[in-house]
Amino acid sequence: MMPDPGRMKSAQTGKTSIMSQPYNRVYNFSAGPCTLPVEVLEEAKEGLLNYKGVGMSVMEMSHRSKAYEAIIAETEASLRDLLSVPEDYRVLFLQGGASLQFTMLAMNFLRGGVADYITTGTWGSKAVESAALEGKANQIYTAKATNFDRLPTKSDLSFTPNANYVHFTSNETIQGVQYKEDPAYPGTIICDMSSDILARNVDVSKYAMIYAGAQKNMGPAGATVVLIRDEMIEKVPSGLSPMLDYRVQAENGSMYNTPPCWTIYMCGLVYKWVAKLGGIDAMQKQNEQKSALLYSTVDRSNGFYKGHAVEPVRSTMNVTFTLPDEDLTKAFIKESEAAGFDGLKGHRSVGGIRASIYNAFPVQGCADLAAFMGDFASRNG
Repeated sequence: MMPDPGRMKSAQTGKTSIMSQPYNRVYNFSAGPCTLPVEVLEEAKEGLLNYKGVGMSVMEMSHRSKAYEAIIAETEASLRDLLSVPEDYRVLFLQGGASLQFTMLAMNFLRGGVADYITTGTWGSKAVESAALEGKANQIYTAKATNFDRLPTKSDLSFTPNANYVHFTSNETIQGVQYKEDPAYPGTIICDMSSDILARNVDVSKYAMIYAGAQKNMGPAGATVVLIRDEMIEKVPSGLSPMLDYRVQAENGSMYNTPPCWTIYMCGLVYKWVAKLGGIDAMQKQNEQKSALLYSTVDRSNGFYKGHAVEPVRSTMNVTFTLPDEDLTKAFIKESEAAGFDGLKGHRSVGGIRASIYNAFPVQGCADLAAFMGDFASRNG
């Protein structure tokens, strides 16, 4: 049985943790899959064996049934309401994660042409690698020289005339850098919003296409949401594999094959939860509050903790920082795990600590981690 976080004690201080979560849950700082709202999990549990009297779980019912058709339609409607998705956009629920979208979007829109890529982290780099197999992926900016700790300024960018599209990643989970508003880039803009969709206000109409894996802010792993303008679908060339053809997927309402039914259902519950709490405005305000608790602790540590990303573009989703040496980093991780904090080890390319605090992560969890950080620094600084 998992130990009760409310009774956990620090391995060094013997002090009882101030954390307390329902169902003896730890604070999950994993970069994904994400923490899900407890009330969403409770609602899903209620219908797990018999969803609304149909006699089976959503995981078991046919995707062609009236019950499931109602679920996917309601899920789409909820997302459209939250993001104010214009009528001339399709909402697709696909599979393969954002990583498959790296290839799929290039197959549909790059073949034989040129596209501009703005690379601000690991995932943007992977997008370039995939696109380069389909055409000329022109990397017009990369922050690799500084280990992806910043975003480009206007003077850093020189766009290719008549490029098929411009691609960027709104939030890099590994390095912890984030666009805080919609950039005014020219041309056809495609954005990977996997890790901050629903977390901040976005004007969908400024993008030709937005795609996002579900497992950061929307639900369990398994589904990828694509918001795509109708005119983009008209550009899709013939002869593509049906599963990788946006036109085919749109014409079949995301059900060319069996969709990730359970994940889509869970996303729908999360969308309703976001709306209940006040929508995107409320999420953005809360996310800024959560990240400020951690960044302020880093900034007040007199250099004990050092943030990876430069201050103006620090992510509200993934707070990354390092400690003075590897031994202290290992001690921090060991003690934090004993205190009920899970998933804080940073990615190997950055090291240190990464606290991923997506929409459903509680404010109290950030306050508790900030307190732990302060205590650890005072004992080891």
